[in-house]
Amino acid sequence: MSDVDVNSITRASQLWKLMTEAQRKGAAEAFWSEGEAGAEHAEVVGLLSRRLNFRVKSVLALPLEKKVKYTAGLAAVSDGVAGRLLVTFHLARQRPMMSAFLDALGIAHDNGLISDEASPAVDATKLPDAVKAIREQFPTEDVDLYLHTLRLQDHATWAGVGEFL
Repeated sequence: MSDVDVNSITRASQLWKLMTEAQRKGAAEAFWSEGEAGAEHAEVVGLLSRRLNFRVKSVLALPLEKKVKYTAGLAAVSDGVAGRLLVTFHLARQRPMMSAFLDALGIAHDNGLISDEASPAVDATKLPDAVKAIREQFPTEDVDLYLHTLRLQDHATWAGVGEFL
């Protein structure tokens, strides 16, 4: 992901295509483990049904491992689905990194999750050290994915992370 022009990634679906196989599998597992409710799950069931030539009922009956494998293998998904996959991946698998980053920035959070009511004010002078701190503790591809995800979710707040990608 490091050789990609940061400004060219403007949609979650583009980021999905750049994820490693392990990240995609982790995202798909988190996605299916949260339960099958919502429009994004219905959309993925439809995609898998068409791709595998299965009935919807058969897709829903697949074991978790198969749903994960087939979802991770989807080359293209909508921005809504990709966004959901990214969010569930980070909440299920990346909380320590999210917490470390927010702690370094001095932003209040609950285990890496900023409350919906809070609109974090990012101190640009703390960003270099915060990014450095997580880069020293976590794999590069996970840090890059997290920073890209922040930019996509709230560009106004997190635009400054772009210079560290």
